[in-house]
Formats: sequence, C-alpha cells, structure tokens
Amino acid sequence: MSLSHIDLPKDMPHPDAEGCQATREILDRIGDKWSLYIIATLANGTRRFNELKRGIDGISQRMLTLTLRGLERDGLITRTMYPTIPPRVDYELTALGMTLLGPVMSLVNWANTNKLAISEAHRRFDEESEPERISVQGVIYQRR
Repeated sequence: MSLSHIDLPKDMPHPDAEGCQATREILDRIGDKWSLYIIATLANGTRRFNELKRGIDGISQRMLTLTLRGLERDGLITRTMYPTIPPRVDYELTALGMTLLGPVMSLVNWANTNKLAISEAHRRFDEESEPERISVQGVIYQRR
C-alpha cells in the first residue's frame, strides 16, 4: 500500500451519506469475526464446506453458512454445487475476492509486526497505579 491510500478527502462526507453507508456495510462484512478467516483460507484455492469448517477453529456450522452466503452475495466468493450423492459444494474466491487479499494480508502483517508493541501498551495502561477520577454532576468517572 502506498501512502496515497491513507490521504483523507478534503471534504469528508457526512456519515449518513449514501456512499458512506455503502462503504460501512462493505467494511462491516469483511471486518466481521469470520470473513477474513474464510477469505484467507480460500487464498490457497477451492475448499469444500467441511474443509473450511475444520480449518477455522471455533466457527459453528450456522455461522460458516451465514458468512459464506454473505461473501457470495457480495461477489467475493463463488459456490459451485455438484450433483453427486452426497452433494459436493466447493467455494472459491472470485476475481473481486482475490483483489481483497492484498489489503487483508497487509493488515494481518501489520498486526503480526506490532503485536508485541500493542501487548506492551496494554500492560503499561493496565498497570497505571493511580486512576484518574472525574466528577461530573455527582457521578464519579474513573479512567485507568
């Protein structure tokens, strides 16, 4: 990613503007708990439903089904069903889904690179000895 990808527009649109809502819906989809796992798993090629389920620790069958449907609806994956007994269903990334791999892997690499620094920041924050107390209209708010 180049620095041009982080430049903000001069006139930020209102959060309720049509374009912002569409962007927020897309980011909600790819930023949910399971979508990135599925996208990363499909980066290595076509997978069957049970392969995905076994490869993504902790995902329920229902959540995998719902997430796959959402990704398919967004045009990020395709679902191919073969008329066999039992039915065989394969999932794979579309061309659009493949374009998502670069930004996703950049984010994953950033997280891996900075996980120790973030863990250290958590430790420092949690160990602050004297919490700040603020009284507003008789209610005491405490910041650690």
